[in-house]
Amino acid sequence: MHVSIYAVQILTLRNIEKISKALSDINRLKILSAIQSSEERLECSTVISLLNISQPSVSHHIKKLVEAELIEPQKEGRFYYYSLNKKVMEQYLEALRKL
Repeated sequence: MHVSIYAVQILTLRNIEKISKALSDINRLKILSAIQSSEERLECSTVISLLNISQPSVSHHIKKLVEAELIEPQKEGRFYYYSLNKKVMEQYLEALRKL
C-alpha cells in the first residue's frame, strides 16, 4: 500500500513539474492570458493576430499548454478552438500552496 501512495505522490509532483515547465515561457503565459481574457474560446489565428507571434511558434506553444492540460482544444470542422482548463489551473495552484 505504501508503494501506491508513493506512486500517486510522484504523479502529482510530475504534473506540477510539467505545468511549471509549460508556464516557464513568456509566450505561453501570453497565450494563457489571451485565452483567459477572452469571453469565449480562441482560435489559433486569433492568438496569432493578438500576440503577433508566428503560426509555427503559436502551434508549438499551444501544444505544450495542451500537453500540460492547461488548455483544452475543441475541434470544429478544420479549426481548433482553445479554452482555459480552470479545474487543472485550480488544482495546480492548490498543490503549490501545499508544497
